[in-house]
Amino acid sequence: MQQIEVFADVACPFAHAGLRAFTTYRRQQGASEPRLVVRAWPLEIVNGTPHSGGHLAPEIDALREGPAPDLFRGFTADPFPGSTMAALASTAAAYRSGIAQGEAFSLAVRDALWEHGLDVNDPEVLAELRRGLGVPDPTAEDEAAVHADLADGRARGVDGSPHFFTARGDFFCPSLDIDKDGGRMRVSFDHEEFHRFVVAAFA
Repeated sequence: MQQIEVFADVACPFAHAGLRAFTTYRRQQGASEPRLVVRAWPLEIVNGTPHSGGHLAPEIDALREGPAPDLFRGFTADPFPGSTMAALASTAAAYRSGIAQGEAFSLAVRDALWEHGLDVNDPEVLAELRRGLGVPDPTAEDEAAVHADLADGRARGVDGSPHFFTARGDFFCPSLDIDKDGGRMRVSFDHEEFHRFVVAAFA
Protein backbone atom coordinates (compact mmCIF):
# COMPACT_ATOMS: atom_id res chain seq x y z
CA MET A 1 0.00 0.00 0.00
CA GLN A 2 1.36 3.38 -1.01
CA GLN A 3 1.58 5.78 1.90
CA ILE A 4 3.01 9.09 3.03
CA GLU A 5 3.81 10.21 6.56
CA VAL A 6 2.68 13.44 8.15
CA PHE A 7 3.59 14.77 11.57
CA ALA A 8 0.66 16.73 12.96
CA ASP A 9 -1.28 17.63 16.08
CA VAL A 10 -5.02 17.17 16.45
CA ALA A 11 -5.36 20.71 17.79
CA CYS A 12 -3.54 22.27 14.84
CA PRO A 13 -6.08 23.98 12.54
CA PHE A 14 -3.57 24.14 9.68
CA ALA A 15 -3.20 20.36 9.88
CA HIS A 16 -6.98 19.87 9.75
CA ALA A 17 -7.18 22.07 6.64
CA GLY A 18 -4.14 20.39 5.07
CA LEU A 19 -5.37 16.84 5.62
CA ARG A 20 -8.77 17.80 4.20
CA ALA A 21 -7.10 19.33 1.14
CA PHE A 22 -5.11 16.15 0.53
CA THR A 23 -8.01 13.73 0.98
CA THR A 24 -10.27 15.91 -1.18
CA TYR A 25 -7.67 15.90 -3.95
CA ARG A 26 -7.22 12.14 -3.64
CA ARG A 27 -10.97 11.59 -3.91
CA GLN A 28 -11.17 13.87 -6.95
CA GLN A 29 -8.50 11.70 -8.61
CA GLY A 30 -10.62 8.63 -7.97
CA ALA A 31 -7.77 7.15 -5.91
CA SER A 32 -7.64 5.42 -2.54
CA GLU A 33 -3.86 5.76 -2.16
CA PRO A 34 -1.49 7.00 -0.98
CA ARG A 35 -2.79 6.54 2.53
CA LEU A 36 -1.84 8.96 5.28
CA VAL A 37 0.20 7.76 8.22
CA VAL A 38 -0.47 10.59 10.64
CA ARG A 39 2.18 10.64 13.33
CA ALA A 40 2.12 12.63 16.53
CA TRP A 41 3.59 16.11 16.77
CA PRO A 42 2.22 17.19 20.17
CA LEU A 43 2.39 20.95 20.15
CA GLU A 44 1.71 21.19 23.88
CA ILE A 45 5.13 19.58 24.39
CA VAL A 46 6.84 21.32 21.47
CA ASN A 47 5.60 24.74 22.62
CA GLY A 48 5.70 23.96 26.32
CA THR A 49 2.15 25.20 26.93
CA PRO A 50 -1.39 23.76 26.91
CA HIS A 51 -3.64 24.37 23.93
CA SER A 52 -5.74 27.53 24.10
CA GLY A 53 -8.83 28.25 22.05
CA GLY A 54 -8.27 31.95 22.48
CA HIS A 55 -4.78 31.66 21.03
CA LEU A 56 -6.11 29.65 18.07
CA ALA A 57 -9.07 31.93 17.31
CA PRO A 58 -7.14 34.33 14.99
CA GLU A 59 -5.86 31.34 12.99
CA ILE A 60 -9.40 29.98 12.64
CA ASP A 61 -10.69 33.39 11.56
CA ALA A 62 -7.94 33.67 8.93
CA LEU A 63 -8.70 30.18 7.59
CA ARG A 64 -12.44 30.87 7.43
CA GLU A 65 -11.85 34.17 5.64
CA GLY A 66 -9.40 32.52 3.25
CA PRO A 67 -9.10 28.96 1.97
CA ALA A 68 -11.45 27.12 4.35
CA PRO A 69 -14.80 28.96 4.61
CA ASP A 70 -16.70 25.70 5.13
CA LEU A 71 -14.46 24.24 7.84
CA PHE A 72 -14.21 24.76 11.62
CA ARG A 73 -17.99 24.94 12.05
CA GLY A 74 -17.78 23.51 15.56
CA PHE A 75 -14.91 25.61 16.87
CA THR A 76 -15.41 27.54 20.07
CA ALA A 77 -12.55 29.29 21.82
CA ASP A 78 -13.93 28.45 25.26
CA PRO A 79 -14.08 25.69 26.28
CA PHE A 80 -11.27 24.09 24.28
CA PRO A 81 -9.26 20.99 25.23
CA GLY A 82 -5.90 21.89 26.73
CA SER A 83 -4.34 18.58 25.73
CA THR A 84 -4.47 16.19 22.78
CA MET A 85 -2.16 13.54 24.24
CA ALA A 86 -5.04 11.09 24.80
CA ALA A 87 -6.30 11.66 21.24
CA LEU A 88 -2.82 11.06 19.85
CA ALA A 89 -2.50 7.82 21.85
CA SER A 90 -5.87 6.68 20.46
CA THR A 91 -4.57 7.47 16.98
CA ALA A 92 -1.56 5.25 17.61
CA ALA A 93 -3.94 2.49 18.73
CA ALA A 94 -5.91 2.90 15.51
CA TYR A 95 -2.80 2.44 13.38
CA ARG A 96 -2.08 -0.80 15.23
CA SER A 97 -5.27 -2.06 13.56
CA GLY A 98 -4.09 -1.04 10.10
CA ILE A 99 -3.29 2.00 7.98
CA ALA A 100 -6.86 2.43 6.73
CA GLN A 101 -8.26 2.45 10.27
CA GLY A 102 -5.49 4.72 11.45
CA GLU A 103 -6.16 7.25 8.73
CA ALA A 104 -9.90 7.08 9.32
CA PHE A 105 -9.48 7.73 13.03
CA SER A 106 -7.00 10.56 12.40
CA LEU A 107 -9.58 12.33 10.27
CA ALA A 108 -12.53 11.49 12.53
CA VAL A 109 -10.92 12.83 15.70
CA ARG A 110 -10.17 16.11 13.94
CA ASP A 111 -13.71 16.34 12.62
CA ALA A 112 -14.96 15.71 16.16
CA LEU A 113 -12.95 18.66 17.46
CA TRP A 114 -13.19 21.18 14.64
CA GLU A 115 -16.54 20.40 13.00
CA HIS A 116 -18.59 19.11 15.95
CA GLY A 117 -17.05 21.00 18.85
CA LEU A 118 -16.37 17.88 20.93
CA ASP A 119 -13.78 17.67 23.69
CA VAL A 120 -11.26 15.21 22.28
CA ASN A 121 -9.54 15.07 25.67
CA ASP A 122 -12.70 13.51 27.13
CA PRO A 123 -12.29 9.73 27.58
CA GLU A 124 -15.98 9.15 26.73
CA VAL A 125 -15.69 11.07 23.45
CA LEU A 126 -12.57 9.14 22.46
CA ALA A 127 -14.13 5.82 23.47
CA GLU A 128 -17.16 6.54 21.27
CA LEU A 129 -14.94 7.43 18.31
CA ARG A 130 -12.92 4.24 18.79
CA ARG A 131 -16.05 2.09 19.03
CA GLY A 132 -17.42 3.60 15.84
CA LEU A 133 -14.31 2.61 13.90
CA GLY A 134 -13.49 -0.65 15.67
CA VAL A 135 -10.33 0.75 17.20
CA PRO A 136 -8.88 -0.91 20.32
CA ASP A 137 -8.36 1.00 23.54
CA PRO A 138 -4.92 2.63 23.74
CA THR A 139 -2.24 0.96 25.80
CA ALA A 140 0.93 2.18 27.47
CA GLU A 141 2.67 1.22 24.23
CA ASP A 142 0.46 3.65 22.30
CA GLU A 143 1.16 6.41 24.81
CA ALA A 144 4.88 5.76 24.39
CA ALA A 145 4.44 5.88 20.61
CA VAL A 146 3.39 9.54 20.87
CA HIS A 147 6.70 10.43 22.48
CA ALA A 148 8.59 8.20 20.03
CA ASP A 149 6.96 10.06 17.12
CA LEU A 150 8.02 13.37 18.63
CA ALA A 151 11.62 12.17 18.96
CA ASP A 152 11.63 10.81 15.41
CA GLY A 153 10.12 14.01 14.07
CA ARG A 154 12.76 16.11 15.77
CA ALA A 155 15.50 13.85 14.36
CA ARG A 156 14.04 14.24 10.86
CA GLY A 157 13.81 18.02 11.07
CA VAL A 158 10.06 18.49 11.36
CA ASP A 159 9.30 22.21 11.15
CA GLY A 160 5.82 22.08 12.63
CA SER A 161 2.32 20.80 12.07
CA PRO A 162 1.59 19.53 9.45
CA HIS A 163 4.86 18.31 7.93
CA PHE A 164 4.48 15.72 5.15
CA PHE A 165 7.16 13.24 4.07
CA THR A 166 6.96 11.62 0.63
CA ALA A 167 9.42 9.45 -1.26
CA ARG A 168 10.33 12.52 -3.31
CA GLY A 169 10.81 15.06 -0.57
CA ASP A 170 9.15 16.61 2.45
CA PHE A 171 6.72 19.52 2.60
CA PHE A 172 5.77 21.72 5.52
CA CYS A 173 2.15 22.90 5.41
CA PRO A 174 2.10 22.73 1.59
CA SER A 175 -1.53 23.75 1.04
CA LEU A 176 -1.37 27.07 2.86
CA ASP A 177 0.42 30.39 2.44
CA ILE A 178 0.44 32.00 5.89
CA ASP A 179 1.40 35.62 6.36
CA LYS A 180 1.20 38.13 9.19
CA ASP A 181 0.57 41.60 7.86
CA GLY A 182 0.86 44.22 10.58
CA GLY A 183 0.04 41.64 13.23
CA ARG A 184 -3.04 40.40 11.38
CA MET A 185 -2.84 36.86 10.05
CA ARG A 186 -3.74 36.19 6.44
CA VAL A 187 -4.03 32.70 4.99
CA SER A 188 -4.51 31.72 1.36
CA PHE A 189 -4.37 28.47 -0.56
CA ASP A 190 -0.87 27.86 -1.95
CA HIS A 191 -1.69 26.36 -5.35
CA GLU A 192 1.91 26.12 -6.54
CA GLU A 193 3.29 24.39 -3.44
CA PHE A 194 0.28 22.10 -3.14
CA HIS A 195 0.80 21.03 -6.76
CA ARG A 196 4.45 20.23 -6.03
CA PHE A 197 3.37 18.23 -3.00
CA VAL A 198 0.71 16.11 -4.71
CA VAL A 199 3.00 15.40 -7.66
CA ALA A 200 5.55 14.04 -5.21
CA ALA A 201 2.92 12.22 -3.15
CA PHE A 202 1.31 10.47 -6.11
CA ALA A 203 4.55 9.70 -7.97
